[in-house]
Amino acid sequence: MLELATALLPALHAGERVAVITVTRVARSAPRGAGAAMALTESGRVIGSISGGCVEGDSVMLGAEALASGVGRTASFGFSDDVAHAAGLACGGAVDVVSSLIEPTDAATLAALELAAADRPVSVSLVTSGPAIGRLVAPEELAASTQSERALRLRETHMLTAAYDGDDVLLISVAPKPRLIILGAGEHAAALCRVAAASGWAVTVCDAWPLLITAERFPEATELVAEMPHEYLARLSDIDGDIDARTAVCVLTHDERLDVPALRVALDLPVGFVGALGARATVARRTTLLLQAGVDAASLARLHSPLGLDLGGSRPDEVAIAALAEIVAARYDASTRPLRVLDGPLHRRAQSANTEEACTIPQEA
Repeated sequence: MLELATALLPALHAGERVAVITVTRVARSAPRGAGAAMALTESGRVIGSISGGCVEGDSVMLGAEALASGVGRTASFGFSDDVAHAAGLACGGAVDVVSSLIEPTDAATLAALELAAADRPVSVSLVTSGPAIGRLVAPEELAASTQSERALRLRETHMLTAAYDGDDVLLISVAPKPRLIILGAGEHAAALCRVAAASGWAVTVCDAWPLLITAERFPEATELVAEMPHEYLARLSDIDGDIDARTAVCVLTHDERLDVPALRVALDLPVGFVGALGARATVARRTTLLLQAGVDAASLARLHSPLGLDLGGSRPDEVAIAALAEIVAARYDASTRPLRVLDGPLHRRAQSANTEEACTIPQEA
């Protein structure tokens, strides 16, 4: 539900009720995991997707039922392999969903959606069984604040299945977007900004030339900074929440007078990824300059340069896709091998990062 915040808020502010259908459990294989949601507004607008196929249509009907009755309920979609593809659930997958109703007067839910839309960490609790099924409540109402805070500290989207007072509750915690800091404002920087923003990253673009750092050149950027790159990086702090292990820094200045000082600072920051474009000769010379500048071998080992996976393309957009592919692969410690040559569930690393085992929430005295 929180992933739909930007689209849901205008309808709610206009006084519409909204039905939300949330995936609470996935067995075997399905396009979306637990916590994925779609919605139906009172005016008939469908927002989001949970699977495709006839499951999508059935979920819309479930939402229409919730709008008509004002009551949420569960539904299960499970299929044999023969009909799974038509239903949008591959390989005999099965999903459980819960419908819920959001009223435009529901202040707590509106507040949670506002936080999510502003890319702030937030949690909601969805009751998935019992008399209150489909009810959306603040975690603290279920004495669940400790568990939701635990999820938010992980700074990832997290689903925790909990038991409280005989009812099952799905705690959905959403952290801010991962951050990509691009140093440089050329065509490669613009291309990387586009593909990263489209992939859910909050992108900062920094360059020393103010004329190059414009919203017209970088319309997808979350932040534009006209400053010397190394000076900007030196101001960032993990204590203030500017950067963390999900932050990636990419140096695309194509100027050793800028990229060497910037990399000296970047390699000393507690970020998850540092990369730099450059030809082999450029990388070799840059490495020598960094060593001469006092960067040790252990820090240099963190540097991904030349940046990008070998995808074969050389146009700016193709280079950007290759760069982002390496960043994502490093984030999930992935093999980068084609899925067709691997065994086991698809996207297992991302799924394991976004879910946890069930827990029991202690009852209040």
